[in-house]
Formats: sequence, C-alpha cells, structure tokens
Amino acid sequence: MPLVETTYVPPLIFRNYHLSTVYSALIRKVPLEQDRERIDLNDGDFLDLDWSFSEERSDKVLVVIHGLEGSAKRPYVTGLAKYFNSNGWDVAAMNLRGCSGELNRHFRSYHAGATGDLQEVVEHILQKGKYKTMAFNGFSLGGNLMLKYLGEKREISQQIKAAVMVSVPCDLHGSLKQLQKKENYLYAKRFLSKLRDHLMMRAENFPDKLSKEEIEACDSLLDIDNLYTSRAHDFEDALDYYNRNSSRQFLKNIKIPTLIINAKNDGFLSPDCYPVEIARKSEHLFLETPAYGGHVGFLQNKKVTYNEERALEFLNSRT
Repeated sequence: MPLVETTYVPPLIFRNYHLSTVYSALIRKVPLEQDRERIDLNDGDFLDLDWSFSEERSDKVLVVIHGLEGSAKRPYVTGLAKYFNSNGWDVAAMNLRGCSGELNRHFRSYHAGATGDLQEVVEHILQKGKYKTMAFNGFSLGGNLMLKYLGEKREISQQIKAAVMVSVPCDLHGSLKQLQKKENYLYAKRFLSKLRDHLMMRAENFPDKLSKEEIEACDSLLDIDNLYTSRAHDFEDALDYYNRNSSRQFLKNIKIPTLIINAKNDGFLSPDCYPVEIARKSEHLFLETPAYGGHVGFLQNKKVTYNEERALEFLNSRT
C-alpha cells in the first residue's frame, strides 16, 4: 500500500515534540470507569484486564496494550477507550505482567515481544462468546508486541479484523540508541528510574535471582535489559532480545489491515521505525507519518486526539 496521506495539523504549541509528548503523558487527564478482570495464565502467573463498555450491547471489542512501564490507566489508553465506548465498542485494556499496580507472581514480567500473553488474552475474550469482531490498538512497546503477534507464524483468529498501532519502535535497538541521545536525557532518566524501582520490588521477592547492588549499578536502559529483561526471559543478552523481538522483521507477514501512525518528529524512533518500503510492497500494512505528534501525542483543539479519531475511522471501515 502507498503511504497514507495524513490530515493531522496540530495547534502551534503542540508542534513542539517535547510539549506534545509531555502533555500527553503527564498532564492530560481522561477519567474513565473501568472494571478489572484478572486472568490466570497457563504458567501460573496472572495479568489484569481493565474493561470499559459501550452503553449499548456491543459485539465488537478493541484490545489495547500500553507502552513501557505504562498501564491501562494511562490517559492515552483511557482516552482511546472512552472514545471507542462512545462509538459502540467495548474495550479490553491489557495490563502487561506486573503493570497493574501489583507485582506478578513470577520472576519474569513483560517485554516488547511477549506475544504468548496476548494470545491467552485473545483466547480468553473470545471464549466469552460475546464478540464477533475484535481489533487491536497498541502504543509504543505495546504496538511492537501486537505487530509481532500479527506477523508471527500463527493462526490469527478470524474475529481479529484490523489493527492500529501508534508511535511504534519497530526497531528496538535503534529506538534505544535514540533515547540515549542528549535531547532525550530526561525521558531516558525517567524510564530508568521507574524500571529500577520496579526491579527493586522484584529483588525483594527473588533475592536469589536479582540483587539491589546489581540494580543500583544500572546506569542505562541497556544495562537494565542486560541485567533483567534478557536474563528473565531467556535471551542471551540485550542485543539478542532486541534483534529477536523487533517487529520490523515481522511486518511483511501481516495479513489483516494494519495502520501504523508514527510521527516524523517522534524523538524516540530511529529511521528503521518508519517501514516505508515494507508498507509500499504490502497489501495489508498502511503507514501514516504526520510531521508532528511527538511520542503518543497527536493532540488537537478538542478532547480527543488525532490518533483516537484515526483509529476509529480505520477500524470501522474495515470491520
């Protein structure tokens, strides 16, 4: 498919990458009533789904996954869910393992390619027998996970009709190197701080596998992925983790209509996170690259964001 022509024109203030990114992540508020459902996973662990519902009974469900160290309570998730609920969709917002406010049971938690957990969520929701149509919407790390899922050698349920992914680091190592740049110092520092805090709690539960001294010695996200992510999830090291889980290599295999919205001024994304040639050769992959939007920003002079409106438009036209 050719590149999708974008119509996103933000207010002048939100043409700034930092303002768009920070406002969306830390200032925007979208209250939403959600019902929590705990799923016991096949390996004895658990994860939590936060549900919100259309006023009218719906046979359509949107499955949403948040980004790195996020949750289903983040405003980019609740904003999307509220907008879809008001337009006839139920929404199941997935909290990745350890991200729902309670540490998960196992030493392992989540990572950018943990598609087995998504498979269990899909099966759980479809077993309810309520939904004829399912669609995906992933943000950042969650978008990478969902793209990998759709492009892996697996049988995709016929109920899964289409997908939209926002601000996706299709090349994980490239995105890591972007975050290490001077202009992203504060973002990298914030992620590092949150991940270290998370691992400190995990070290209390698993002192034989992780020490506080090891965590305190981590000075970068690469260190975290070498110390924990790779070790806990059976990768050789951080680079092996990035190489095996970057979704870019799976995009050519996607067989349902899938839209990626990556802003050109997203400072978290490397050049390989804009799969222009793959999209041009694909029958199913659509790529939209607005000039502005930052990382999961896309703010407008209205309550809903551009990516929320585009997601509904794209999914409704293909379901």
